[in-house]
Amino acid sequence: MSFHEFNFTDNVMYVKGVGPRRAAALEKLNILTKYDLLTHYPRTYENHTSLTQIADIIEGETVLLVGRISNITSRETSRGLTIINAILVDASGYIQLTWFNQEYLLTKLYNGTRVLIIGKAKSDPWSPTGISVNQIQSCTVLEPNEEPELGIMPVYPSTAAISQSVFRTAVKNLLSSMPTLKEILPQEIVDAQRLISLDEAMRAVHFPKDFFELDLARRRLAFDELFLIQCGLMLIKRQTQDERLGITHRKNGALVKAARAKLPFELTGDQKKVFRTVTKDMESKLPMRRLVQGDVGSGKTVVAMLALVKTVEGGYQGAFMAPTEILANQHYEKFSALLTDLGIRVGLLSAKVTRTKKLRDELYKKISAHELDIVIGTHALIQEGVNFAKLGLVVTDEQHRFGVSQRSTLEKKSDAMPDMLVMTATPIPRTMTLTVYGDLDVSLIKELPPGRKPIKTESKHKRSRKKVYEFVRTEILAGRQAYVVCPLIEHSESERLADVESAEEIFDMLSKGIFHDIPCALLHGRMKPRDKDDIMEKFRDGETKLLVSTTVIEVGVDVPNASVMVVEHAERFGLAQLHQLRGRVGRGAAKSYCILISDSKADIAKARLEILETTSDGFKLAEEDLKLRGPGQFFGEAQHGLPDLKIADVFRDVEILIQARDAAERFITDDENLNYFAALRKNLALAYGDKFNQITEA
Repeated sequence: MSFHEFNFTDNVMYVKGVGPRRAAALEKLNILTKYDLLTHYPRTYENHTSLTQIADIIEGETVLLVGRISNITSRETSRGLTIINAILVDASGYIQLTWFNQEYLLTKLYNGTRVLIIGKAKSDPWSPTGISVNQIQSCTVLEPNEEPELGIMPVYPSTAAISQSVFRTAVKNLLSSMPTLKEILPQEIVDAQRLISLDEAMRAVHFPKDFFELDLARRRLAFDELFLIQCGLMLIKRQTQDERLGITHRKNGALVKAARAKLPFELTGDQKKVFRTVTKDMESKLPMRRLVQGDVGSGKTVVAMLALVKTVEGGYQGAFMAPTEILANQHYEKFSALLTDLGIRVGLLSAKVTRTKKLRDELYKKISAHELDIVIGTHALIQEGVNFAKLGLVVTDEQHRFGVSQRSTLEKKSDAMPDMLVMTATPIPRTMTLTVYGDLDVSLIKELPPGRKPIKTESKHKRSRKKVYEFVRTEILAGRQAYVVCPLIEHSESERLADVESAEEIFDMLSKGIFHDIPCALLHGRMKPRDKDDIMEKFRDGETKLLVSTTVIEVGVDVPNASVMVVEHAERFGLAQLHQLRGRVGRGAAKSYCILISDSKADIAKARLEILETTSDGFKLAEEDLKLRGPGQFFGEAQHGLPDLKIADVFRDVEILIQARDAAERFITDDENLNYFAALRKNLALAYGDKFNQITEA
């Protein structure tokens, strides 16, 4: 696409109908340029194809009505539900409109207000006509002489400051002012995939003539997104394999055998299988790039440790990067206990250990002189000044907290290309894995080690909170510990979150109430790293009995004595995240519990919590989560450095994803296309900014 003639990089304020004031409001939606506005795709569409006269309404139909409001009333039920009623009048008659819990309408609608209503007509014995429109999808205020637009109308993600009418007008003006968009894909791919042109797709996705045209537009734009990202990921893989030689590790010998013998348990079948695969990768001349997915507590770290022992046996060093200081310290203690007797020198590199220049310089010197065999650390491992003498294997734990660029920085700490083992306990469905980790081979550990007790999971209404905490107190008095997780750090002024108690409020309520005589602590992400570490250490050591926290403990220390996890406002967490949190308990000998507190009346929230009660399979939960809430910003969470998807949905668009991946594979493996891809990448700077260039530069 040649963007330069039209200047898509111009500030969005220069679009007719926007201006500086509305541009400031659009900035809150990350719409800064004309291109941002063009690719701010509708979240849904309203079928405005034909108006219905009130006299012609049939019960059960979804209707499009235009009329004037009169007789607005509101009342509150004994259960706290606000009901707003109004009469809508047109030339043919009148009908009652009903809204539930939408008090803001009282400041928007007045007697005489002219409105466009889309809603479903249902039987209503309380209505003057015996029928009312009470499933109202949208209510648009019209100017006195304004004619409603008919057709398929886009509905954009927006803010209160920008109405849908203003949004639609701005996009229309942008589309009418821009030239025909040029293709960014090779014509043979467009033809082979039977895609409509980019220009047609970009215009039709905003204002389609019909739903068939909308489907064609969505498919074209989704294919573009997925194809370009797949090309970038495959280019990484190709460059990794072609441009730098890997390390051919020697066969497993006495040291690996001795390390396995020191383990206090037998490896599970899945652990053995994955370690055999890792061994084969490491003994190949190609650099290993492997993702190991395993549920919480499945034993991924043991496989990583054996791989590190293997690299040490071959005369190389290993690096293990953990997401938190606490976790790095925990791995260091476990690795040291198992490996020091075998003559393997294990070091810890974290901000806490290297606070003084003297200690830091001593550690850096040991690493560069090969006086340490395995170095465990946090992001401090990728800081300037850390140079390995002979780095053979890099392990990153909880990959989604590091990302492509940090992974790349660590692997460049060596002349030869070290092997890379990536671990994640975040269950990622296969379709997401194909997309997000396209440059990695994938192994699964699904079998849990013997002795891991199932966690009893129950969903409770907020009114049962007192009984829940009485049970938690019983567990603590029996010698155990408990977590309480909250979605917010502090109270929010947002109307949407007004009823959600924060971690600070819950801590205050519990520590001064039922747990007044029990050591409690509060932990959240805004605390200083040193303070967070101190709090977690006291909880791990048993000094603190009840820890109230935000999701900062999602990836935390192993506290076998913790037997209860209470999650407040559980409906505000994703299923996969709740599963991760649940995995903090059930690590010791005691029976463990996860209690999900929610007062949500939404069917989808209830369905999600019911799924969590009935299954402990993280991968099944991840699939269900995608079905129920969509992938959202999965790219941003799972792989920092990749662009977020704007229109593609990797769950709904599985077929397009597979087609795009196949096309990208053929495209990238053809050497003649590499020059084309380099030129293509320059044109993608507008679409994806620096993110795409960062992951595709050699």
